Amino acid sequence: MTGVDNILIKASAARRSLNRLDAETIDRILLRLSEEAVNRIDYILAENARDLALMEKTNPLYDRLMLTEERIQAIASDIRKVAGMKSPLGRILSEYVRPDGLKISRISVPFGVVGIIYEARPNVTFDVFTLCIKSGNVCILKGGSDASCSNRAIAGVIKDVLVEFNVNPGVLTLLPPGRAETTMLLKARQYVDLIIPRGSRSLIDYVRDNSAIPVIETGAGICHTYFDEYGDTEKGRTIIHNAKTRRVSVCNALDCLIIHEKRLTDLPHLIGLCAGKAVEVYADERAFESLKGKYPEGLLRKADEDSFGTEFLSYKMAVKTVSGIDEAIEHIERYGSRHSEAIISEDSEHTGLFLKHVDASSVYSNASTAFTDGGEFGLGAEIGISTQKLHARGPMALAELTTYKWIIEGEGHIRE
Repeated sequence: MTGVDNILIKASAARRSLNRLDAETIDRILLRLSEEAVNRIDYILAENARDLALMEKTNPLYDRLMLTEERIQAIASDIRKVAGMKSPLGRILSEYVRPDGLKISRISVPFGVVGIIYEARPNVTFDVFTLCIKSGNVCILKGGSDASCSNRAIAGVIKDVLVEFNVNPGVLTLLPPGRAETTMLLKARQYVDLIIPRGSRSLIDYVRDNSAIPVIETGAGICHTYFDEYGDTEKGRTIIHNAKTRRVSVCNALDCLIIHEKRLTDLPHLIGLCAGKAVEVYADERAFESLKGKYPEGLLRKADEDSFGTEFLSYKMAVKTVSGIDEAIEHIERYGSRHSEAIISEDSEHTGLFLKHVDASSVYSNASTAFTDGGEFGLGAEIGISTQKLHARGPMALAELTTYKWIIEGEGHIRE
C-alpha cells in the first residue's frame, strides 16, 4: 500500500464525520474561512509569487495562475455568498404514496468523495472546497505543478480553519502534483465517487480516457459569436470587445467571430475596439480583404485550418465569413466545444433558430459569452462549466454536486 493509498483511505473515511456536521456549523466554517483568506492575503500572495516566478508572463496560463489582493477579496466574497445560500442537501425532489400505502420519497444527498484535477488555477482550491463542504462532499484536489506553492498555501489556510472547528482535516486532501498521483486517483474506484477535470482539452481527454471513475467534463471552451445579417453594429462592437478582451485566459472568452457576408463592410468597426487591446486577428479570405488597411497591419493574419476550433486563451481571435445562419450553426457544430455560443441579431426568427439549434451548455442572444460563470448566474460560485449532457450542464454549483436516493417507508409491507 502506497502513501497515496493511505491518503485516499483517510479521505474516504472523512465523509462520515462530514455527514455529522449540521448546516449551521458548515456556514460558520465558511464565514471563518472568508475572514482568514483576507487576513492571510500577504502569505497567499507571497506563495503565489513563487509559482509566478517560474512561469513566463507570455504563457496563456500566467493570468490564470496569478492571484491579486482584488481576486482574493472576490474569492472571499464568493465564500460568504455560498455560506448564505440554502443547503442543497435533504431536498425532497419527489414524494408520493403508493396504492398499497408505501410512502416513497426521492431526496438530495452528497456524492461522497469528489476528485478534482486542475491546472494552474489556485482559486479553484478555494472554490472547490467551499462548494464541496456546503454540499456535504469530501474533496480530493490534484493541482498542477505550476501552482503547487499557491495550492499548498491555500489548503493550509483551509485546514487551519477546519482544525479550529474540530473538523476532520481529511475532508480536504491536496495530493502531490506528480503524474503518478493523477493515475492513482483516476483508478481509486473504492474511495472516490466522481472525478471533475478543469483545464485544457488535452487534460480533459486524458482524464476521460484513463479514469475508472465517472467523469464530468469541464473547462475547455471554444466560444463563437455570430454577427447576423440583422445584427446591431454598436451592440456587436461592445459585445465582441467584452467577450474577447475582458479576460482572455478563461474558458468563456471569445475565440471566433462569425460574420454574415452582407455585413463585412461593418467588420472593421465591429472589431475596432479589439485593436486597442492588440488582439491578433486570423481572418478568412473575405474577412481579410475587408480588414486590409483598416485594422493594424501587424495584428492582421490570414487564417488557416488551424485557426478554427482553437481555444486561444490569449489576445487572438479568428474571423469566419458565412452566407447565412445555417452555415454559422454548421461552423459552430464542427468547431465548437459545446461551452458558450452567442448570436447578435435583431431578427427574432434568426435568434430563435440559433437558440434552438446550437448545441452548447450556454447559448446567448445579444450578450457576451463572458457571463458563463456560476457567480453571474446567481449560483454563488462554480466548480466548473460542464460541457457534457449527463447529470450536469453549464455552470456546476451546489445542486450539481448532489445526487439523490430513494426513501421507502412502510408499515410491515411485504410484496406478494
